[in-house]
Amino acid sequence: MSTPDADGMLAEQLLRLTRRLQRVQKRQMEPIGITPAQARLLRTVAFYDQPPRMADLAERLEVVPRAVTSLVDGLEASGWVRRAPDPTNRRVVRIELTDSGRATLRALRGARRAAAEDILAPLTADQRDVFGGLLSTLVDGGAHRHC
Repeated sequence: MSTPDADGMLAEQLLRLTRRLQRVQKRQMEPIGITPAQARLLRTVAFYDQPPRMADLAERLEVVPRAVTSLVDGLEASGWVRRAPDPTNRRVVRIELTDSGRATLRALRGARRAAAEDILAPLTADQRDVFGGLLSTLVDGGAHRHC
């Protein structure tokens, strides 16, 4: 009789947890009227000190520029971002958050907190601390291995 592949089982559990978190977050975002991809782009725009260029967003998100264009189109139609000319290069377009976009970001943070609370509810505060430390080690450790 063979023994279970412990690392494989851990990987499967992480995938299942990730899918569950995505489902819960998606449910929390539905009332806001935003898709997960749009939410990620909106958070990415907010990450920058100055309004980013489309190319900056594509690079940061590791997607092709055309994907960013489609997402920006949707965010702009909802009034959450606007395209603005670069003050120093008229060929460059910058993506700015609107006041409505900032309000949507606040709502998204609340939705993410609610989703995390739902997922982490079975854990004690100490278990959450340990879990957070383990996840940080995995996330940070993986970046160093590939350098």
